[in-house]
Order: sequence, then structure tokens, then C-alpha cells
Amino acid sequence: MKIVVLDGYSLNPGDLSWKEMEALGQCTVYDRTPPELVIERAGGADAILTNKVAITKDVMDALPGLKYIGVLATGYNVIDIEAAREKGIVVTNIPSYSTDSVVQMVFAHLLNWSNRVAHYTEEVRAGRWAASADFTFWDTPLFELKGKTFGIAGLGHIGMAVARVALAFGMHVIAFTSKRGADLPEGISPVTKEALFKQSDVLSLHMPLTPETRFFVDAEMLSLMKPTAIVINTARGPLVNEHDLAAALDNRTIFAAGVDVLSSEPPRADNPLLTARHCSVTPHIAWATREARTRLMEIAVNNLKSYQQGTVQNRVG
Repeated sequence: MKIVVLDGYSLNPGDLSWKEMEALGQCTVYDRTPPELVIERAGGADAILTNKVAITKDVMDALPGLKYIGVLATGYNVIDIEAAREKGIVVTNIPSYSTDSVVQMVFAHLLNWSNRVAHYTEEVRAGRWAASADFTFWDTPLFELKGKTFGIAGLGHIGMAVARVALAFGMHVIAFTSKRGADLPEGISPVTKEALFKQSDVLSLHMPLTPETRFFVDAEMLSLMKPTAIVINTARGPLVNEHDLAAALDNRTIFAAGVDVLSSEPPRADNPLLTARHCSVTPHIAWATREARTRLMEIAVNNLKSYQQGTVQNRVG
């Protein structure tokens, strides 16, 4: 089997090994592949692995021997699934590999704003503590999480794991979810979308991106929030209208935001969240711990191995 990995660098910048994948066939790994080189590099491949390189119908038409596409991520919107089905090409993804790492990032952003870690690190470096008349120094409100209301939009694997951590902090957890209230674990209360925005001290997004969820967070919904509220997005950038969120931050409609994903990645220089007041932005790294990437690699290998053995796992197309 000829295997081509089109953009392997984000998964493995050098700290992991491709040897298990290489054991499955003749394997060529490219760090990155621009669109104009996809067909050339994938020529003659039986299997393609891709993270963000789009595999369109035109690409599939140009690769008549292609039998398998492995997405090195959970989301598979870079693949024309309908075209793959028509051609009998198997498409797999990598579910649930990064749950613990994403949960960790949610609370990294939240704790940054509750305790202002980045702010005080810079203030200490600037000498403000050394110049203080007291043993302590602070110039911002600080608050505990216990007793606050943590709102979750979407209760899949990650949303449910986030809920468990929020409960461990002593927070009240509410959720906007398609699940019935009777099916939810103790401590999680289902609410309407409007109630989610009105009641949440912290709102964390964990929804898939669909036409219905695009711009789930917009000016109308943000206007319902408390002026002390924090919005966290580690799911998909377009769940948020970034101009509306930036305006809400700059106008002090809400207190802060923490985002790990943006509508365009890498971001345009004029993305309003890059300069918005009280907005912490991390460069889509919630998934990128070594442990999560190790799981991703293992699942990717097992997906292809199961296909070779005739028992496909994690098939999405």
C-alpha cells in the first residue's frame, strides 16, 4: 500500500515517530502541502492522510487509485464526503483523542481571568510589586469560581468533561443541549439558549460547526450577558461573530474572553479579537499536548490498520 501524509508537521514536528505508520506500507510524509501540489504528491497513493489539506472532488477525480482518506483530526469538513461516498473511498477521523487536553485549556483561560495570572506576571516584571508599600499588590478584582454559574453550549464528550471539572470547582452547571434533562448527570441543568446567556458567569462553547450553530454568539446574545461574564471558545472559530465579541469586550458589555480558535487560521492581521480588551488568544493549541498527539497518532495507525484488515473503525464517509 502506498501511503501519503500531506501535512504531518502539526501532528509530529519531530517529537513523535511515524514508524508504526511506515510499517503499514510505503509511506511518504510531507510537513505541509500547498493545494497546487496535492495531486502531484498523492499520485498513485492508495491512502492519503490529511489534517487541514482539502481533498475535493477534483482531487479525487485525479486520483483514481485512491481508496482511503484518513483525517488526522476530529473534524472532517476538509473532505468532500459525498464525492468520497460516490467513489467508494473510505474516510475516517480521530474522535475523542484531545478531550482531556481541551478541558485543560478551557480552565487555563478561565483561571487566567479569575486570577489574572498573565497580568500580574507582567506587573511583577515591571517592578510594581517591588515598589509596593505592602507585602501584597493587586490592582484588579479577583474572584473565586465556587458558586458561579458555568454555562456549556454542547454536551458531547468534551462538554461533559468540562462540566465535571466545573462541578469539582463547586460551580453551578447549566447547559444548552439536545439531550433531555432526564438523561443528564446530576448537577447539570438544561436551559434555553437565552437563559444560557443570561445566567452564565462563564460560557464555554463545545458545539460542532453547522449552518445552525454559526455565529451562535452574536451581538444579540452577548447583550443578554452579565457585565462580569467570560466567554471561552475552544471549539470552532465561526461559532462566534468575532466583530460582535470584540465590540462587547471593548464596550464592557462582558468582562473577558478566552479563545483558542478563530474564524481564519492563522488569523488575518485585522482580526478584531487580536486587539480587543480583555481577550486572551492562544494559537489553536488545546489539542496539541504531547499526550493528545500520541493518542492521535495511535488512532490514525489503528484506523488504517483496521481498514487493511477489512474492519473499518471511526468511519465518517
